Amino acid sequence: MDVSLERRIEILEENMEQLRDVPARLSAVESQIVQLRGEMQTGFSALRDEMRAGDESLRVEMRTCEESLRSEMRTLNDETRREMVRLNDETKAQMRVLHEEVISRLVLLQEGRPAPSRKSQRRRKAR
Repeated sequence: MDVSLERRIEILEENMEQLRDVPARLSAVESQIVQLRGEMQTGFSALRDEMRAGDESLRVEMRTCEESLRSEMRTLNDETRREMVRLNDETKAQMRVLHEEVISRLVLLQEGRPAPSRKSQRRRKAR
């Protein structure tokens, strides 16, 4: 309170002088915020577009992989079917041989002769 009224007014004027550029600085900050907001909107829009494009390319890649996988599955299925037919034919052929062997043994048994052993039959076939 020892400060004179005149000095107090000077201090007040100095403080007011410093506050005079606050509105201009505040306006500059506001302008920067508006500019940043616009840039962010543009950036987010570009990011959304890029994500859509990436999403579409991912879908295309997935479709390609799916088609490739289906083709490979069809191929494997066909191969498995062929192998099963081959094995079935082989089994049928072996069954026919065994059936014929049983029939021939039954005929021999009905005639009263002992059935030849498998070893003797193999020896005859080898000759």
